[in-house]
Amino acid sequence: MQCSVPISPRSASAPRSTASARDVVVYCMKNRQGMSRLGVTVSTKLGHAVVRNRVRRRLRELYRLHRQEMLPGYDVIAVARMRAVDMPYAKLEKQYLRCLAQLGLLREDV
Repeated sequence: MQCSVPISPRSASAPRSTASARDVVVYCMKNRQGMSRLGVTVSTKLGHAVVRNRVRRRLRELYRLHRQEMLPGYDVIAVARMRAVDMPYAKLEKQYLRCLAQLGLLREDV
């Protein structure tokens, strides 16, 4: 599900929390929307458009699958690193969830 309210570049440079893993970096910041939003950044250094879009789709799918486990009201920015291109989906998911846990974005009751 696409978010109709874009994350502004100004909010991306505001104070935020950071968690990093080998293949992904996750930034988060509290918002006033009452719902969480996702921004995905994939550098052109990762490869041509097909490769970058595949990484982008994988990160969006991870967010979609685990959105119910997350606390609402946060802007989440996922940045793919070079190694994310060849990383198996299960390992990328494990690293993404570890980053969310480090940031305290996962609910305790789920």
